[in-house]
Amino acid sequence: MAERKAFLLRVDPALLEAVQRWADDDLRSLNAHIEYLLRDALRRSGRWRSPDKRATTEDS
Repeated sequence: MAERKAFLLRVDPALLEAVQRWADDDLRSLNAHIEYLLRDALRRSGRWRSPDKRATTEDS
C-alpha cells in the first residue's frame, strides 16, 4: 500500500458535517470519502493519472 501523508485541513463545520453524512451513506470513512472526492475531481479535470498509467508513461 502506498505511503500516506497527514495534513491539517481547516473546513467549515457545516461542510464537514455534510461530507460526513455522504460518507456514511456510501459506507466510507470520512478520510476515505475525502480522498475519493479529491481523486474524482482530479480525474474529471484531467489532472490525475492512475498509478498504472503513470508507470507506463514514465517508462516510455
